[in-house]
Amino acid sequence: MSRRLISHSPDLKKLCDEGYDVEIRAGHLLVKDVPYVNARREVKRGILVSTLTLAGDVTTTPDNHVAYFVGDHPCRSDGTEIDQIKHPSGGKALADGLVVNHTFSARPHDPYPDYYGKMTTYVAILEGQARAIEPAATAKTFPVIEPEKEDADTVFNYIDTASSRAEIDLITKKLALAQIAIVGLGGTGAYVLDLVAKTPVKEIHLFEGDAFLQHNAFRSPGAPSVEELRAKPGKAAYLHEIYAKMRRGIVVHPEYVGPENIELLREMQFVFLCLDRGPARKLIVERVEEFGIPFIDVGMGVYATDNMLGGVLRVTTSTPEQRDHFRSRVPLSDGDEHNEYARNIQIADLNALNAALAVIKWKKRFGFYLDLDREHHCTYTIDGNTLTNEDRRP
Repeated sequence: MSRRLISHSPDLKKLCDEGYDVEIRAGHLLVKDVPYVNARREVKRGILVSTLTLAGDVTTTPDNHVAYFVGDHPCRSDGTEIDQIKHPSGGKALADGLVVNHTFSARPHDPYPDYYGKMTTYVAILEGQARAIEPAATAKTFPVIEPEKEDADTVFNYIDTASSRAEIDLITKKLALAQIAIVGLGGTGAYVLDLVAKTPVKEIHLFEGDAFLQHNAFRSPGAPSVEELRAKPGKAAYLHEIYAKMRRGIVVHPEYVGPENIELLREMQFVFLCLDRGPARKLIVERVEEFGIPFIDVGMGVYATDNMLGGVLRVTTSTPEQRDHFRSRVPLSDGDEHNEYARNIQIADLNALNAALAVIKWKKRFGFYLDLDREHHCTYTIDGNTLTNEDRRP
């Protein structure tokens, strides 16, 4: 109830978005970790408490101007009590596990319009005196917010406050697909995972048979230790360990995709192909098309010239509605000997850009981003810093 109440109530949501440590407990609003000064001129932390008036699962106008406080009686920076808000003191149990020590009265000229206005008024009074002693003191602590029982269907180990702060929760939910796959976890594939892991996709299946070696550290997200490199973990297992700190639903397949396991892709709603080269691409493309699954294939063609690097990045999209262009853009020969995007020079920033372009196109596919052009083939040329869109869908 508390997460839903906060998300549905603009005043409570604003408190959370600005970094206050907010809790709803037994019909009361708590703002925790509020700095104040005690009689010994020490900066301490207390809890402001207010009763809540509700209309269903939304707050209404506060029914009074009184607030409660857990802690010592707040003082001015010189150690004298703040008498402008002084009200009866003494322990009082408001609910099980919620005992307050003081009550405050800061009656405004007009009634408080909402709980944001009420609670920040009291915070400012207490915090202002604390800042006279510790200038950095603030109640905006940006606490980690973990999911509650009502959020049981979330894939994240902590709440996506980035979407809520930007007020794009409904748009973000468009990406809550059941299953997607990333085939190949070299530089670009690893960055695709980094970006996709921050979306509410239920399951992200990783297919990669290689070990994570020293050269991979210089073209993948993160910073492995010497000990981790010496252990030579599989790429999929190594990346799973990193992103499992943030979310659930990352499924490791420590193997290449081939005839023996290609059927695993049949249940996917989208596939990212991030293969440097190899005969697997032809098999995967043909079968994924047969399965009717949209996919994106990425490639990099980077070369040395005049002691500098030039080249082109490619993002080619294939959907059930438009596939005819794909083979003219992505050669499927077993050795990729004619594929200009299959050269092996890889640079972390180019890998990251290639992945970002692919993930942006994926998000367009599912309505997260506006997509008026509906291109199915995009290239980025290093020299000239040029993006080119082709194969537009009518």
